[in-house]
Amino acid sequence: MSKTGLWDTHAHLDDNQFDKDRHTLCAELGEILDGVINPSVDEKSADFAIALAEQFPHIYAAVGWHPENLKGIPADFEQKLAKWAEHPKVVAIGEIGLDYYWLENEPPATQKKVLLAQLDLCKQLNLPFIFHDREAHGDTMQIFQKEIKGVRGVFHCYSGSLEMAKELAKMGFYFGFGGTSTYKNSQKTRDVLQWVPKELMLFETDSPYLAPIPFRGKRNNPAYTEYTARNVAALLNCSFEELAEQTTKNVKTLFTKIK
Repeated sequence: MSKTGLWDTHAHLDDNQFDKDRHTLCAELGEILDGVINPSVDEKSADFAIALAEQFPHIYAAVGWHPENLKGIPADFEQKLAKWAEHPKVVAIGEIGLDYYWLENEPPATQKKVLLAQLDLCKQLNLPFIFHDREAHGDTMQIFQKEIKGVRGVFHCYSGSLEMAKELAKMGFYFGFGGTSTYKNSQKTRDVLQWVPKELMLFETDSPYLAPIPFRGKRNNPAYTEYTARNVAALLNCSFEELAEQTTKNVKTLFTKIK
């Protein structure tokens, strides 16, 4: 077991902020964490994520088209995803989802069409999804309540309401929590954290973004997962070791290609 016994279930190690020290950092993470999942956002990052996972035994990949990266998406994107998913270290389809925050993104109808295709692929391939939801809570709930059944996955950097979390939990979905849960202005997230069953909880960093306190405003990295986990342990009045053990069990329950 690693120093912390934790997993970072969402880190963008392909980001150019890691160009100067990526190899050194990735090597060090094998001592600090049990593992890291590196989701992609498009074709280039998917190839990179798989290549990185091949270099380091504790790093895994997810493949998918992020809602901010749909311009120019290839017509055969589903076939590309299916081919990548054959790789033994590709453990999920992601990062996928809906993002209505940025006006320059493709319109909601286009986002939903691509999302539904990727969720259908999750079902076909028996892989979980890693979901991005920004300012799209209503359509997200519509999709999972009425349009897509028989899939499993995690809502990364969960930002919805407690009421939405309760509905998603009924469907067996997981919730990813990272650095934002340590911010003073994130009481809504902490309210959700205090309710979510530990059996549906995952930790993440979303590196290089959203570093936890005391690193807010600096480059995030997967080693900082420990700061989020210790903050959550204090919030829930439980031991850090208990949370590490449970969330690692959750990783292997959801991402079944990880043994």
